[in-house]
Amino acid sequence: MDKPLQGKVALVAGATRGAGRGIAVELGAAGATVYVTGRTTRERRSEYDRPETIEDTADLVTEAGGEGIAVPTDHLEAGQVRALVERIDTERGRLDVLVNDIWGGENLFEWESPVWEHDLDNGLRMLRLAVDTHAITSHHALPLLLRHPGGLVVEMTDGTAEYNGKNYRNSFFYDLAKTAVLRMGFALGEELGPRGATAVALTPGWLRSEMMLEHFGVREDNWRDALERVPHFAISETPRYVGRAVVALAADPAVARFNGRSLSSGGLAQVYGFTDLDGTRPDAWRYLVEVSDPGKPADTTGYR
Repeated sequence: MDKPLQGKVALVAGATRGAGRGIAVELGAAGATVYVTGRTTRERRSEYDRPETIEDTADLVTEAGGEGIAVPTDHLEAGQVRALVERIDTERGRLDVLVNDIWGGENLFEWESPVWEHDLDNGLRMLRLAVDTHAITSHHALPLLLRHPGGLVVEMTDGTAEYNGKNYRNSFFYDLAKTAVLRMGFALGEELGPRGATAVALTPGWLRSEMMLEHFGVREDNWRDALERVPHFAISETPRYVGRAVVALAADPAVARFNGRSLSSGGLAQVYGFTDLDGTRPDAWRYLVEVSDPGKPADTTGYR
């Protein structure tokens, strides 16, 4: 079907940039009405001080074939989240897909810094942004989502439960933040499953987000120029790839088989058959385990 989510309503919480934007656009391409939230608007920037805005994301959703609606929201403020959900209820009377992608911690974590050396305020702020925002949003949004059977909740994180269970993720605070979100997917599955909805935790692979491309000094159209300096970047993927994973889940009448599980964009591509924008199927987490982490030379043969 060209528009498998026609008539469905989605909320992508944290859709200003990166995975959230990619997910919102793909939901729009599938025909959904998508409420996109974040703190950076055309009138005001968050502490990120970056140019991407929720209005830009909403426009991209509409251009893709859906209806994008930008609602400025700080998901640490329960009153703002409650007002957001009340607006969705008033305007649409339903919520079919909730994507908890709020993050905001890129400028807060310190790679390889032990907990006693890591800036404490930044670490605790990171946990609030990663955990409290998701809990606040779920608290207010899930009654609306449960009003109709078949709803889907996607907890966005970094790393699968299997990978994060065996590997230290760069710092105490980052490790804790991403593992907590994985557990949220499991816990919500326990609570939603018996009530006719599905919850999962989902991770992209090595994401070619706006910030990552900028970090490597490349653009999407010449991203491979970074491979000379960072060869394993060859396994990277666009934000639209994980967006297609969310669409595949939301359109699957048997999605309950994944309830409570930890999933990845690359793993779901093997199940549903979707590809990234370039027609490939990068499987970043398998690549990390089998190629990158063991120190083998970069070679994506068989991994995309």
